[in-house]
Amino acid sequence: MNNNALCWIDGSIMPAVEASVSVFDHGLLYGDGVFEGLRFYNRRTFMLQAHLERLQQSADAIGLELPYSLGQLADAIEKLIAAYPQDAGYLRLVATRGPGSLGIDPRSCLRPLVFIIADALRVMNVSDISQGVSLHIAKTRRMPAECLNPEIKSLNYLNNILARIEANRTGADEALMLNLDGFVSEGSVDNIFITSEGVLRTPPLGDGLLAGITREVVIEAAGAAGIACEEVSLRPADLFAADECFLTGTGAELIPVRQIDEHCFSLPHRPLIPAIMRGFQDRIASECRAG
Repeated sequence: MNNNALCWIDGSIMPAVEASVSVFDHGLLYGDGVFEGLRFYNRRTFMLQAHLERLQQSADAIGLELPYSLGQLADAIEKLIAAYPQDAGYLRLVATRGPGSLGIDPRSCLRPLVFIIADALRVMNVSDISQGVSLHIAKTRRMPAECLNPEIKSLNYLNNILARIEANRTGADEALMLNLDGFVSEGSVDNIFITSEGVLRTPPLGDGLLAGITREVVIEAAGAAGIACEEVSLRPADLFAADECFLTGTGAELIPVRQIDEHCFSLPHRPLIPAIMRGFQDRIASECRAG
């Protein structure tokens, strides 16, 4: 959070430090709610419709009726960006169950709460991300879909937070989570890709990861650059044998990985990441041209 952060909350825009929610809000008490993270460049939101549709899907999955239409939320985002003092930044769109009685029963919550924060975002405490980040393979396993569908982008991130705590304790920048079968799932807040012998590879959605919007943009950018992409289950050993590794996400954008636990990627150059990065940046430029 910084002094420029703004918040749109149920129709009003104010400094984020002045915004507040009830202590009885079930989003606060029980993590009962959903959210989306969005980026904007040149005061235009990147992949807005895809994010709004995913918010709707997450809300539907938990039986949360959004109090605003997606069109109204898009209008609120536009007004918030116009009021924000910088041309680029990060948005956090949150819909909670709203205030209700103590106890998890959602029927006591009469009206959901929606707020949107505009701020800067630094997903990792790294001074120069272009040099690559370090990952730690966490002992905390990714929650299986049979327990909690990873397609629901909910407010409850405890599973991911526990993995990140492990990474923090080892001095790594980010955690890498495996599923119960020992296959690579995702980072604590990002999807993962590797390149091997000219082919881009990433875990399939069935291995317990979020269908990242940036993940999909990267797959499309690779295809446009003539780079084959496979969605295939990966073991940690597959990552260690890879030529390159990188993370993707709305907050992360595209971040190269230099090390996973004790394994370091030793190639003096990255053969495919620059081409994929160019395609990703071209997509941003085409969608978010300065007005």
